[in-house]
Amino acid sequence: MKYQQLENLECGWKWNYLIKKWKEGENITRHIDSSEAETAIKALQSVEHEPTKVLEWIDNHMSSELDNKLKQAIRAKRKRHFNAEQVHTKKKSIDLDYRVWEKLSQRASELGCTLSDAIEYLLSEASRSEKASRTVTSLKEDLSKLLSE
Repeated sequence: MKYQQLENLECGWKWNYLIKKWKEGENITRHIDSSEAETAIKALQSVEHEPTKVLEWIDNHMSSELDNKLKQAIRAKRKRHFNAEQVHTKKKSIDLDYRVWEKLSQRASELGCTLSDAIEYLLSEASRSEKASRTVTSLKEDLSKLLSE
């Protein structure tokens, strides 16, 4: 496995994930009776800083439907956590309007590359175009000076 599992850290992530799901109104317990579910939720809330008890709670009370989702969420969180340690693997985000993303996506498809590569390509093309424009403007100015003399 590429990413190291850190039990204390991941238990905190699991606790946060379960509390978030509960606050969103999802049933996170396997209990059918609402009083049992409420008791289990209170127990979960009280073990926030006790990793071994969080794991025990998961084994004893967590809904089986949530098991796979929790594992996927923790794997993704672990990957993001370790990738964020180095600048070149850290995920960066930009805010794009949908229509801009759509145009960029089409251009990337035409070029047969990723969105990041397409952005890099378009920026280098714009830079080259700007330099060429400056050169042409400079030549025009020089030519007009020569002709006016």
